Amino acid sequence: MKKIIHSTNAPAPIGPYSQAVLANGTLYISGQIAIDPATQQYQPQDVRSEAEMVMKNLQAILTEAGIGFSHVVKTNIFLADMNDFATVNEVYGGYFQSDFPARETVQVSVLPKNCKVEISMIAVL
Repeated sequence: MKKIIHSTNAPAPIGPYSQAVLANGTLYISGQIAIDPATQQYQPQDVRSEAEMVMKNLQAILTEAGIGFSHVVKTNIFLADMNDFATVNEVYGGYFQSDFPARETVQVSVLPKNCKVEISMIAVL
């Protein structure tokens, strides 16, 4: 059985998908980009600001599910430019204390809204 998780503190989906789906104790969070949940708008910024907003959006979804970053077991990071790796890695790392999740980071040709970074997560309850 699955349960749809939706937080008003994270941006609404921009397509036919859910922010997150909880199934059998596993939370699958859709890729988040730097959309401001208050305005539902993407406002291009530097990659550090975008990464911070992405992580805050992910945090809101985790919170809605009643968990935190310590429950994350896997992340996927998509970058428009691999030269931004160090900056995104620094922001990302600030949200984890220890026992880091598995992860890959890849450069892609284009992301939604031409943003600079997108991150998805899988967490367990």
